[in-house]
Amino acid sequence: MEVNDVVDRLRLTGDPRAVEGMARFGIQSSNSFGVSVPKLRTLARELGHDHHLALKLWETGLHDARLLATMIDDPQQVTIPQMEKWVREFDSWDVVDGCCGNLFDKTPFAVAKAREWCRREAEYEKRAGFVLIAELAVHDKNAKDQVFLDFLPSIINGASDKRNFVKKAVNWSLRQIGKRNLKLNKAAVSTALKMQKMESGSAKWVAADALRELKSPQVQKRLRGT
Repeated sequence: MEVNDVVDRLRLTGDPRAVEGMARFGIQSSNSFGVSVPKLRTLARELGHDHHLALKLWETGLHDARLLATMIDDPQQVTIPQMEKWVREFDSWDVVDGCCGNLFDKTPFAVAKAREWCRREAEYEKRAGFVLIAELAVHDKNAKDQVFLDFLPSIINGASDKRNFVKKAVNWSLRQIGKRNLKLNKAAVSTALKMQKMESGSAKWVAADALRELKSPQVQKRLRGT
């Protein structure tokens, strides 16, 4: 299917009422047709993996098209220059999360880019680094514990960032690491306790929210059961 045909499908599938509601969640809606994520996933299954179409969809600059691109791209064909181009063009937190969780975390460069992007200054680029950590913690079942232990200093450094989209991603990454197994849970809890001593309101919030989940009976029971 040609890119123009896909855009026409998106336009017909969109819901103007959904566009109006996107702003309430901090989502960039000025270039969106309001296509829901479930409908995007249905279309993605119909299209299948198509790297070249994904690149063309991204170039449209349309919010829905870019989300769809992250769903149909082939992670084995993604290159570092493509990742760098896309991360610099992120303009909405949901595109950041969709791109990292649908695509970037499955590339061979995910760990290296997570480390690098955590140190970026731009808000969405920095968020992407921490979201990548969170998505790797969820999706990469074969990753060694050391990969995630090595991320903890970056999480501590990022915790004092006051920007909402960054600190929430920092929190997310810490919680997901701490839910992988008991060893990483203990390391994540220890990291959160260090954050509590920092002179930063953001760090204290990240720590308190993470500890509430990581030390909860439900999480502890599940981890001990495995």
